[in-house]
Amino acid sequence: MAEHTLDFKEQFEIPSGMKKWSLALIIIGILAFIIGLFTKGMGTNEEKAVFLGTLMYNTIFWTLVCNASMFFICATTLAMGGWQMTFRRVAEAISTLVPIFGIITLVILFYVIATGNHEIYHWLDSKQVAADEVLKGKSGFLNVKFFVIWSILAVGFWSLLGWRMRKISSQADAEPMDFNTGSAYLWKNTVTASLFIVWFALTIGSTLPWLWLMSLDAHWYSTMYSWYVFASSFVAGVALITLWVIYLKNKGYLEYTNQEHLHDLGKFIFAFSIFWTYLWFSQYMLIWYSNQPEETIYFKGRVQGPYKGIFFLNIIINFVCPLLILMKRSSKRNYTLMTFMAVLILFGHWIDFYQMVMPSVAKDHVTLSWFDFGILALFVGLMIHFVGRALASKPLIAKYNPFLKESIVHHT
Repeated sequence: MAEHTLDFKEQFEIPSGMKKWSLALIIIGILAFIIGLFTKGMGTNEEKAVFLGTLMYNTIFWTLVCNASMFFICATTLAMGGWQMTFRRVAEAISTLVPIFGIITLVILFYVIATGNHEIYHWLDSKQVAADEVLKGKSGFLNVKFFVIWSILAVGFWSLLGWRMRKISSQADAEPMDFNTGSAYLWKNTVTASLFIVWFALTIGSTLPWLWLMSLDAHWYSTMYSWYVFASSFVAGVALITLWVIYLKNKGYLEYTNQEHLHDLGKFIFAFSIFWTYLWFSQYMLIWYSNQPEETIYFKGRVQGPYKGIFFLNIIINFVCPLLILMKRSSKRNYTLMTFMAVLILFGHWIDFYQMVMPSVAKDHVTLSWFDFGILALFVGLMIHFVGRALASKPLIAKYNPFLKESIVHHT
């Protein structure tokens, strides 16, 4: 395959401003965690549940959003889509956070399990399970052993397969490829991407949302829930990729990424915002229509209780705004507008994860406070720090990738 002769800023250098902002956010987050630990984490059982619940939805959200970047890479790899090759290293850099955020998630979840906190997971109370036919019927998978083993396997294989995809990608930096080496390279990419997609389907597409999130309301279930969680995390993941692409473009990097690529990222955000809304409406409508107490209990506190405003704010940010703003072709090619929408989508789906968790943990009042935003600052700071380091660790473009030319001449 032909060698590409390119002239571009190949290596990312971390600006001092990025270092300062990431450090400032991390310090704010650590201070919020420490203050929250003393004011909430050592308080009443309800306050402890709010403290742990806040940590849970933040860690789970950021783990799944960063993992969505590797899903984006693997899905486009299997589709033989070369259009994203000029900015693929951005998605790769974001995916390096999966083992870091994943371990933090496991530590928090396993602490909840180890302390038997049935304020959060009711199925941890053995006496309650023994006296409850519904919980007893779900005990085959809602048990500590299954929860721990499946959680470790999920994060472990996400991290391993993501590392393998990034390692294969680095081979395109070494030297030009002929037909045979190029074919072998694409085959390794395809096989590893296939394995990741299968494992992603077995975890995000089914079991992990049941265990980590849906079991907060152990009497309730929805066959659409895992798809809902996937849609929420994936559209936020594409928004995060978009933000980093625009940032790097503004800094003079990614010269071969242009409005055509931004347009396609905008189409992904628009399409999966609509897909998320379809799942949001279908799940709600079917449960509302059936009017069965064991099903409507999940939505009662969210639609009629104190979380009503959060619940409907969710649909305004994550559906109405993308629908009205991103429908036009020109808006998806506008860097300022796309930056605004990417930030809004990330915030909106952070709120979505908040309303998945906290109404089940603290039913009587909305808990959104300085502590939530402090923990958010911690994760944003960590994300900026580690993604910046990953971007600086290798060239921003795999210049010998067989599909690079397709990406450079991409037109929509």
